[in-house]
Amino acid sequence: MTTAKDLFIIAMDPRPERSVGQGDLSLALAGAELIDLLGAGAVTVDDDRIVTGEPSTPDDRLLGEAAAALSREEPYELVEDWLWRRGRELSAAYRTALEGAGELKRKRSGLLPFGPEHVEPADTPATRRAADRWEENEPVLAALASAVGIDSGRPDAESGLGEESDLGDEAVTTVVAVVHDAVMELEAVRQRRTIENTAFANIWRGP
Repeated sequence: MTTAKDLFIIAMDPRPERSVGQGDLSLALAGAELIDLLGAGAVTVDDDRIVTGEPSTPDDRLLGEAAAALSREEPYELVEDWLWRRGRELSAAYRTALEGAGELKRKRSGLLPFGPEHVEPADTPATRRAADRWEENEPVLAALASAVGIDSGRPDAESGLGEESDLGDEAVTTVVAVVHDAVMELEAVRQRRTIENTAFANIWRGP
């Protein structure tokens, strides 16, 4: 399993306090992919730009797609631009892949057979490993989860700053920080749209 898949599984926890926006999650998944590519030596980060190394083909299909999507031309792509480009609809791609692999199961809410349907982690070795990594407060996973509003339960988790300071790698820290900024930017866009839509509705209603 990759960091992105572990993050998706944690985000699918059915508890209401862990409800995560799909746009936020997509940005964090793109960051998780980049962190795994850093760990594999496929890329480095220099001045917030993703510098590619020799082409590689990771065993994981989605991570392989991420590697293939990297820009290999100077001046190279900014981490922020990568998150927005790669993150487009990425949470849906991970849901499809994990459902297909049997790592997620569909379940209906409530007692009625026609209640709302949702997905949650199945009881598999891979999802148990993700849960173990989460319970151990693995710093990278905790930091990415914090970016999308999932509290790891650590005293320093609320701001996300504690996880970032404990990552032990400058490039990984940079990626996590940019993920946090991108998620905040997305929330600002949502708020502007809400204000604009409310103002538009008030105009139509009149005095």
